Amino acid sequence: MNFFRHRLTGLPALALLIAVAGCSSADDGATVAVPSPDAKTAGLCRNLHKVLPEKVDGRSRHDPGPRSALTAGWGSPAIILRCGVERPPKMIDPKVAKGADPDAIGGGVDGVDWLMEKQDDGTYRFTTAKREAYVQVALPKSVGQQDSAKVLVDLAAAIKKAIPTGIASTV
Repeated sequence: MNFFRHRLTGLPALALLIAVAGCSSADDGATVAVPSPDAKTAGLCRNLHKVLPEKVDGRSRHDPGPRSALTAGWGSPAIILRCGVERPPKMIDPKVAKGADPDAIGGGVDGVDWLMEKQDDGTYRFTTAKREAYVQVALPKSVGQQDSAKVLVDLAAAIKKAIPTGIASTV
């Protein structure tokens, strides 16, 4: 089933993500909501936590509170990763699958498929697709157009290593 408005891979996807994801969001506060996945998904997320890079887009790792193997962060303001989140509604909405939602765009970067969602504040959030666990990345507004694609490139190897392709269980 195709959940994406556009199905892109490689350089065209990277170009699209660079073009539309100039401003992005992440909470600058001291805490981040920790997901509550099932045991299998939590195990995958713990594996991901172990292989995440120490730097993303040149920003050093600085995990948010509360400390959890389900969350990670880089820089300040932080790029925030949450593993084991629920499937975004835009992945299952039939109107989105038919291309009715211009704020939900899918694409692939370095072998990882992403749903990009424009948030109400004009920022962007990315969620993996076609993986056994949903991984969500929120970028602060300070991340520029070119940097947003770099973030996804920097995270791709860890996601491919720790989160197998497949269909994530719904929470």
